[in-house]
Amino acid sequence: MPKVLIADKMNPLAAEIFQRNGIAVDTRTDLSPEDFIRIAKDYDGIAVRSTAKVTKDIISAAKSLKVVGRAGIGVDTVDVEAATAHGVIVMNT
Repeated sequence: MPKVLIADKMNPLAAEIFQRNGIAVDTRTDLSPEDFIRIAKDYDGIAVRSTAKVTKDIISAAKSLKVVGRAGIGVDTVDVEAATAHGVIVMNT
């Protein structure tokens, strides 16, 4: 089963939508950059808004990562260049 990390405060409906579609969800909005790097390997997807930053180090550590979704306008909280280099899709929702 795919697994997504919601790393920013979002409407609880976001987690419900993932779960209804057979995707396991963890919501962790309190991660330090070091903790984010440490746990990133456990996820196929990461959802963020404007606080959590998906850096090159996080993307490099997330060996199973396939997609990063940025809820809001733009993708300024995601290192798009690093994501592209690792074959990770970055989408704005």
